[in-house]
Amino acid sequence: MDSPHLALSRRELLLASAASVAASSAAAAPAAPADATASTEPPTTRVSLQVNGRVHALELDNRTTLLDALREHLQLTGTKKGCDHGQCGACTVMVDGQRINSCLSLAVMHEGAAVTTIEGLGQPGQLHPMQAAFIKHDGYQCGYCTPGQICSAVAVLDEIQRGVPSHVTADITVKPLLSAEELRERMSGNICRCGAYSNIVDAMTEVAGVRA
Repeated sequence: MDSPHLALSRRELLLASAASVAASSAAAAPAAPADATASTEPPTTRVSLQVNGRVHALELDNRTTLLDALREHLQLTGTKKGCDHGQCGACTVMVDGQRINSCLSLAVMHEGAAVTTIEGLGQPGQLHPMQAAFIKHDGYQCGYCTPGQICSAVAVLDEIQRGVPSHVTADITVKPLLSAEELRERMSGNICRCGAYSNIVDAMTEVAGVRA
């Protein structure tokens, strides 16, 4: 009969077996290359952007969005990061005259493009007419979405002037009417959590010189 002092409990036997398997696996595993743990630098691209009339040459991670390039690399923080999913419009800027959600667009896609942010529209003491109208009609409210709202509003009036139809344009063969319905439809991608929509429409119609 085995001595009681030599008997292993079930728990001890399992632990001993697990340790043996781990040791065997470690011994059998091939040695990792010396540089296997070295970090790999992300690929970068040199990008030239004309932002608010000034040319900037940037070396950017290929994954950098236009929004992050503006905010983090050029310190143009007027353009806001809201939802970061292209749903709120707070990041709206104009690229070659067209409004886009900069959070959904990679900076490397816009080599040589002309980008206009809220800082490029006007400055204190020399406001863009749309900025002045937003102030007059209290379209700012808390102000977080306002840079995107104003950039979008400027682009919307240009779209209508050029005859670009929207989903509510009744007859796409003629120039769209500058109506409250058209403005609300075209601005629907810019969300104002304060609910200043009617004030924004008032500001836009004043700048356009009509009464919706």
